[in-house]
Amino acid sequence: MANRAWLHRWKTLLATLRTVENDADAQRLLLTLSNPQRSTVLGFVNAHAMNLAAVEPDYCQALASADVLLRDGAGMAILLRRLGRQPGLNMNGTDFIPQLLHAYKGRPVAFWGTREPYLAQAAQHCQAVYGVRMVSQHEGFADFQTYLALAQAQRPALIVLGMGMPKQERLAAQLAQLPTPCLIICGGAILDFLGGKVTRAPHWLRRLNAEWLFRLLKEPRRLFVRYVIGNPLFILRTLLYIRAGQHRV
Repeated sequence: MANRAWLHRWKTLLATLRTVENDADAQRLLLTLSNPQRSTVLGFVNAHAMNLAAVEPDYCQALASADVLLRDGAGMAILLRRLGRQPGLNMNGTDFIPQLLHAYKGRPVAFWGTREPYLAQAAQHCQAVYGVRMVSQHEGFADFQTYLALAQAQRPALIVLGMGMPKQERLAAQLAQLPTPCLIICGGAILDFLGGKVTRAPHWLRRLNAEWLFRLLKEPRRLFVRYVIGNPLFILRTLLYIRAGQHRV
């Protein structure tokens, strides 16, 4: 914590973050994102993203370069309230990305991320439920040039990246240079959810902002560092950030 550079990185992300005030605001955003006039990157900021940004300057730069950054999760709501800001709606990707898929019905879509068979299952599910036209599917472990070549060849209107942080944000920053209009979504585990690898928490648990606990119980080994260590670390950084007065500079 001695290195104070992370404070400035947090300040950058918080200045970029867009809060969605209500359902009407969410619908306006949905309409805008479903009709991009150029390559547009949509990212999500949660406690894990803030922890990564604190220690990885390149990741922070890639995340901050997104055209739209949305609040994801209760941790960010705590931070924003402590800064005197209204957190708005919880715009987590697991709920918002399916709405975007529905808005792209009939248009060319690419899914890049996760692994088989979940990738194919996600594509099949979204073609059947949302009516999108899948033009490209690729697992999430290739080099960036592979995805850039696919984008140029297939020209999807929507690209959903399900590679996890920080790879997807770094790739999205490069895909943003595409010359044709396209929405690029940093979707995290969304393809795992859509493909049936990961299940959602019950509604009552989601209402308590405790879906992270459900996921931890399902995948304790993989998510231990992210939640058991990461959540208290995020709270500590929140207190240090407020004490440093960065938000008032």
